[in-house]
Amino acid sequence: MTPKERMIAALNHREPDRVPTGENLVDGKLTEEILGRPVLYNSGWQELEALWDGRRNEVVADCCRVHVELARALEWDYVRVPTVPADRTYRRPRMTGPYSWIDEGGEELTLNPDAGNVIVRSRFPEMGVDDLPDPNARFEAHPTELEAIRYVVRELGETHFVIARSPMDGTFPWAMTVGMAGFLIRMITDPEFVRRSVEVYVKRSIAYIDAMLDAGADAVMTTDDYSDNRGPMMGAARFREFILPGLTQQCEAVHRKGGYFIKHTDGLVWDILDGFAEVGIDGWHGIQPAIGMDLRALKARYGDRLCLFGGVDCETLIRGSEARVREEARYAIQHAGPGGGLVVTTSNAVQPGARLENYLAMRQAIRDYGRYPIR
Repeated sequence: MTPKERMIAALNHREPDRVPTGENLVDGKLTEEILGRPVLYNSGWQELEALWDGRRNEVVADCCRVHVELARALEWDYVRVPTVPADRTYRRPRMTGPYSWIDEGGEELTLNPDAGNVIVRSRFPEMGVDDLPDPNARFEAHPTELEAIRYVVRELGETHFVIARSPMDGTFPWAMTVGMAGFLIRMITDPEFVRRSVEVYVKRSIAYIDAMLDAGADAVMTTDDYSDNRGPMMGAARFREFILPGLTQQCEAVHRKGGYFIKHTDGLVWDILDGFAEVGIDGWHGIQPAIGMDLRALKARYGDRLCLFGGVDCETLIRGSEARVREEARYAIQHAGPGGGLVVTTSNAVQPGARLENYLAMRQAIRDYGRYPIR
């Protein structure tokens, strides 16, 4: 089978020739070790500096190359591709510290160089419902944002399964509005603000969904996290009230275009998985076995409705042994692989600090244990 055929079989709960695999993201330093060359994509501060120096096209070209080269070098079946910075002028901002600056909207942002591309805001604005964008205003993805997706589709689309990563989820838009704590409080004190925020940003996310599928992607992944390691941050009832309607709209939009919808959210999500299955999500990514998201239990409860993306905890690739990595992959394959519906991945991404020998042990375990029929 081709990698694309393997993924489609798994997503449709059929057994392919072997369990498929892929990753959402690989740390920039580890990417350099794998490819044997310097990279700009996902390199954190170096990538930002290149963008501010007017090297946007170089950043985009490297993003294109990295995704194709990693998929081939690591024998992935799926490759997840992001949008890229639009083709416009990026001016160097006013710096407020070694890794902090004032953005074009006047907000202070900070990048943690030890955590990859994680950028945080120093504060969030005070907003009311009237400060939100007009939900009826037309919004379109800029065509140049899709350059990497189009490139990967041209290079790999015949053989590999291409997942486009939407830059805007919109179902839990705290980052675009009043911050995490403020948005959760508004679910109690100002539900109209929450509903309008979700309406505005889900419509924008659907514009990206349509554009990415038109560009040739096989699937779309959205990435708002709903849970921490204790459970859903807004609680199961408010998830259903505020979040699930937007998720339903996204799922319907993807299916109208003939694509597959894959939702990423990690954390302890048992209380909201029924909602994922009800709205018809094809695959769920973000499984953390170490906090109680056991793949044998997940397979028993959702194996005929959700394709499960997971198997090896991110932390194991950083701090664990090769033997532990192999055991986590073997457990996932043995208990969640039969009948299809499993894609072996890390629980989030191959994060800073992950050891190459551990990731290669994971890949080898998939070869050793993942051939169907699973014994």
